[in-house]
Amino acid sequence: MKADAVSTKNIENPGKSSQNSTLAKRLRRDWNLNKWKYIMITPVLIYLILFCYKPMYGLVIAFKDYKITRGIAGSSWADPWFKWFLNFITDPYFPRVIKNTFLISGLTILFGFPTPILLALLINEVRNKAFKRTVQTITYMPYFISTVVMCGIIKVFCMQDGLFAQIAVALGGTAENYLANPQYFRTVYVLSDIWQKIGWDSIIYLAALSAIDQEQYEAARVDGANRFQQMLHITLPGLIPTIMILFILRMGNMLNVGYEKILLLYNATTYEVADVISTYTYRLSFPTSGGSPMYSKSTAIGLFNTLVNVVFLVVTNAISKRATESSLF
Repeated sequence: MKADAVSTKNIENPGKSSQNSTLAKRLRRDWNLNKWKYIMITPVLIYLILFCYKPMYGLVIAFKDYKITRGIAGSSWADPWFKWFLNFITDPYFPRVIKNTFLISGLTILFGFPTPILLALLINEVRNKAFKRTVQTITYMPYFISTVVMCGIIKVFCMQDGLFAQIAVALGGTAENYLANPQYFRTVYVLSDIWQKIGWDSIIYLAALSAIDQEQYEAARVDGANRFQQMLHITLPGLIPTIMILFILRMGNMLNVGYEKILLLYNATTYEVADVISTYTYRLSFPTSGGSPMYSKSTAIGLFNTLVNVVFLVVTNAISKRATESSLF
C-alpha cells in the first residue's frame, strides 16, 4: 500500500520528479568537470566564513553594555539601544576625529589617487624597455617595506637634524622636527603615502593600458595625431572604466584611514590634526591612562564608520553609473 502511495505521488507530480532528477544530474556533471576548482576554493571559503562572517556576530556588542567577564550573551542590552552611538556623537572628540578623518582621507584621494594614473601614463610612453623596468622597480620597492620600518624611516627623515631639515637649511629655511609640528603632519602623511603606494597602484593601470587596441593608435598617427593627442583621446578614454571602478572602491573606504601608520607617527602634540576615527577607537579599546576599555562604544563607532562608507560607496557607484556607464553593481 505504501508503494502504491509513492507511485501515486510520483504520478501526481511527474514534473517535479523529473526536475529533481535533472538538477541532480547537472550538479553531478558540474562536480565532475570542476571538482578541483571547488577543492581549491574551499580554503578561501573557510577563511571568509571564519574571519569575515563569523566575527560579524560581535557587532551585537554595539547594542549592549558589554562586560568582558560576562561575555556577549551574558551582557545586558543598552538602554536605549542607540546609547553608544549617541555617546559617540555627543563626545567632545567627535568633531575633531570626524574632521581629521575626512581631511586626511580627502587629501589622500585628491593627491594620491591621480598619481598612479599619471605614472602609468608616463611609463606607457617610454620606449626604452631597460629604463621602463628600472623606473617600475624603484617605484614598487617602497610598497614592500613594512609599515613599522616605513614609519621609522619617515621619523628619521623628519627629525630636527634629519634629511628634510638639512634640505630646508640648504634652501635658506630653518631646521625643525616636522612630525612634532601639527602644521606639517598631514603633508608628511599624504606625501609618504604617495611615495609608498604610487608604484604598486600603477600596476593595474598598466595592465588596463595593455588591453587598449593598438590599431586605434595607428589610425590616430595616420590622421596626424601626436603622442599627447593620442594619450588624451585614446589612452585616457580607455582607462576610464578602470579608473571609475577603483575610485568607487576607494570612496567605499573613505573613513578607513590606516590607523597603524598614524599611531606610529603621531604624538600628543599632533593629536589635534592627526587623531582619526580608527586611532580614537584603538585608544578606547586599549586605554593607556589606566581607564577601563570601552568595547561597546568602540564597536558602535566601527559600525557607524562602516555605514558611512557604504553610503559613500552606493552614492559614488550611482553617480559613476549615470556619468560614465561604469559601475560595480
